[in-house]
Amino acid sequence: MTETSPPRQDDDPEPLPPIAPEPEACCGSGCDPCIFDFYSEELQEYRLKHAQWLLRQNEKTGTKLI
Repeated sequence: MTETSPPRQDDDPEPLPPIAPEPEACCGSGCDPCIFDFYSEELQEYRLKHAQWLLRQNEKTGTKLI
């Protein structure tokens, strides 16, 4: 059994945006959902997580980041 250490308070990395698919990644056959639909969902999720991260940073430092 391995023991894991508790997360450090300063262990809160900035979320990274998703990588946009290349235009040629779409097959053009009208898939539903399309690869760009998945990217759009990932981008929305990233924006939410990034905004939450900015708020946490603001709370930690007292600096206005947004």
